[in-house]
Amino acid sequence: MACALLASPLIENGDARREHLRRLTAQLRDGLTDTRWKLLPSPTAIQPVIIGDNFEVLRVADALYQRGLWVPAIRPPTVPKGSARLRVSMTAAHSPAQVAALIDALHDLA
Repeated sequence: MACALLASPLIENGDARREHLRRLTAQLRDGLTDTRWKLLPSPTAIQPVIIGDNFEVLRVADALYQRGLWVPAIRPPTVPKGSARLRVSMTAAHSPAQVAALIDALHDLA
């Protein structure tokens, strides 16, 4: 396994991939600052977007899915009542254009 890891370009490009993911996270957070939904503080690639109402979070998640964006809804009892949320999970494989599409869709749905 060690030889495979040493031969992998993922290690060599790891810093660049982490920086790319950090930029995507910042892009999302900056793009959603003026929506009615609250972003929880999270320095990770998982960005919870609090919608609050169970039916509303399902409506938004379904509308995103219809646009080709899979963002699961997380509802009670997994999270506290009144804090239903979207679980935005980004990876270094995502592009700024994909994050922009999500931001635009969430603005349209807000």
